[in-house]
Amino acid sequence: MNTPELPPKPAYEVDFPIERVEAEHVSRREFAKFLCLVSGGMAAGTGWVAVKDRFLPPFKLTGEVRVCLTHELPVGGTHPFRLEGTKMPFILVRPSEHEWFAYEQKCTHLSCAVYYSPATDRIECPCHKGYFDVRSGKVLQGPPPRPLHRLDVVVKGVDVFVRERSQA
Repeated sequence: MNTPELPPKPAYEVDFPIERVEAEHVSRREFAKFLCLVSGGMAAGTGWVAVKDRFLPPFKLTGEVRVCLTHELPVGGTHPFRLEGTKMPFILVRPSEHEWFAYEQKCTHLSCAVYYSPATDRIECPCHKGYFDVRSGKVLQGPPPRPLHRLDVVVKGVDVFVRERSQA
């Protein structure tokens, strides 16, 4: 019996004799290698974030930095500012005539912008209803895990300065 002749194979099939089914198949070993690589990358990334936040503060304030003049901020008002060399937003709050407070303007929960509400006399995060005490920065309610980062405020004459919080 005569068998029909098959057409000659193209040159690339002769040089690379891999079946299409085998080329699309992923073995368990290859899949396990991929999972280990992805898991290792995620673990390394998480470790970097934990180490960075713990041991590398976002800024280091040395000395005093002038923020504004006393007449530029009325009682019950706020003044947003940034420190030189950082993109971190801060907020200066004046709840009463002789009280001044400065806080990082990012909620400690998910970094939403916080604002001072004179009606409730507290700092509020609108994202998840987090509330902070305006005089201490401590969490009053909501999901924030830590108090707001606070700076000391120094008033010299008509100038308002901030400095890193003293450890007293």
